[in-house]
Amino acid sequence: MMAGEYEQFLIHESRLLDERRFRDWMALFTEDGSYWVPATVGQRTPFGQTSLFYDDLELMRTRIDRLEHPLIHVQTPPSNTVHLVGSVTVEPGTPAAEPDIGLPASDVLVLSSAITAEFRLDQQRTFVGRQRHWLRRVDGALRIVRKRVDLVNCEAAFEAIAVPV
Repeated sequence: MMAGEYEQFLIHESRLLDERRFRDWMALFTEDGSYWVPATVGQRTPFGQTSLFYDDLELMRTRIDRLEHPLIHVQTPPSNTVHLVGSVTVEPGTPAAEPDIGLPASDVLVLSSAITAEFRLDQQRTFVGRQRHWLRRVDGALRIVRKRVDLVNCEAAFEAIAVPV
C-alpha cells in the first residue's frame, strides 16, 4: 500500500472530527479499538497512571453521548476545530517496534504530525503533537485499532478537553 491511501484516511478522520460527526469517527475504530493521549512524555502504557484520554469503544460512546447532549456545559457553545495532518509515513514491520501492544503483524503503523486548533467562547487553543495510528483492514476498509496522540506539551495544565484532539 502506498502512503497516499493512509494519508487520505487520516484526512478523512480529521474531517469527521471537524464536522462534529463523532459517531462516524467512532465507526472508524475496530471493536477492540482505543484512543489514547498520554499525560507524560514517553508514557509506555495507559495503565497504572493518568492519561489525558484513554477511551475504548464503550467510553467513546459515553463521551459522544455527553457531547451530543443539549445541556452539556463544557460544550455550550460547541467548539469549532480544524485538524491538520502532515508528515505521514508508513512504518513497515511495526508491531515488533511496540512490544507492549501485542498487535498482529498484519496491522500497519502510520505516523504523522498533527495540529488541532480549537475555538470556543472567544478563545483559541492549539494542540500540537505526533500521532500513531495502528490500522487494520476489516472487510476491505481501513479501521483504527489504536490511535495514540503524543502532545508536545502533554505535561502542561489543561482546562477541560472535551473533543478529541
